[in-house]
Amino acid sequence: MMVIARNMGELAGFAIPRLGMGTMALAIEGRPDRETAIETIHAGLDAGVRYLDTAWSYYLPSRPGTGTPEDLGYGEQLVRDALRTWDGPRDEVLVATKTGYRRTMEEPVSVAQVSDLAESDAQGAQGAQGESAQERQHLQAAGSRYGWMADSRPETMIRDAKESALHLGVDALDLLYSHGPDPAVPYADQVGALKQLLDEGVIRYAGISRVNNEQIDTARAMLGDKLIAVQNQFSPSHPDPEHTMGHCRELGLAFVCWSPLGGFLDAFDQRAYDPFRAVAGEHGCSYQRVVLAWELAQYERLCTIPSARNPHEINDSFAATGLELTRDELARLNRAVFGGSRLR
Repeated sequence: MMVIARNMGELAGFAIPRLGMGTMALAIEGRPDRETAIETIHAGLDAGVRYLDTAWSYYLPSRPGTGTPEDLGYGEQLVRDALRTWDGPRDEVLVATKTGYRRTMEEPVSVAQVSDLAESDAQGAQGAQGESAQERQHLQAAGSRYGWMADSRPETMIRDAKESALHLGVDALDLLYSHGPDPAVPYADQVGALKQLLDEGVIRYAGISRVNNEQIDTARAMLGDKLIAVQNQFSPSHPDPEHTMGHCRELGLAFVCWSPLGGFLDAFDQRAYDPFRAVAGEHGCSYQRVVLAWELAQYERLCTIPSARNPHEINDSFAATGLELTRDELARLNRAVFGGSRLR
């Protein structure tokens, strides 16, 4: 597919379409078989995707804060294997990953329960890790038993980043995000871990995720021009309430939106997408394609990274790079989402 110039961008030294591919849906609960997952990544690359987004924590969880040994690193190794078996130009593909989170399938436990859990956990460092992780931020979808726990101690972030490079089979990571703030760790310490990884040459560029404007400023002050991207949630059902996209515009940072179609496994307000369904009917395409095209029009340095579970989904998503919405359509959608036009 020909990608029109307005939807091309630059990130981490790569000239790429601003619509990439998130790989979480290929690696966690509900994931397809490995052959289908690799076929899906190949389909995205063949369509024109040149940005793949993964994370150290994309694996199936078992007990709190851990995964089965054979599954740890699954998402990153999946990306590695897909690139190794693809016959296209590997050097054109930006791979980004994230550090600082663990998976859990358990309900949050009280501090009183932590010591009991640690006694039954593996001995030594693994037990201590399980205990500290339980006291950290727990992110879980309402009504489900899956989730993530923050563990952004500098030593954990640094160790996991080095493991990520091994999983991906690279000497240095193109772009590494801190996966999210950890309330048990000062944010400057988390950014300090990224700085150490930059200084050691483990990563080439740094990004941050799930952050507010104050945290963006902290990272910018510490990392300078090595901080190139902010990855925050953005969609019609979650329209950047803290205005971090605008702050990225002021600073010249890329804004990468996760869950751009509402969310994977999480419940979201489907009514927010009704105006997009109406425009999709006028264009004879999926409403998801309209959502992604609308997002690309919000900011010239925005990248959107929808997940996909099969080739059809990523092909439909990537077609948004060729969908040109009219100024009237963009204004209508902006009013529906923001209550006023944000078209620039």
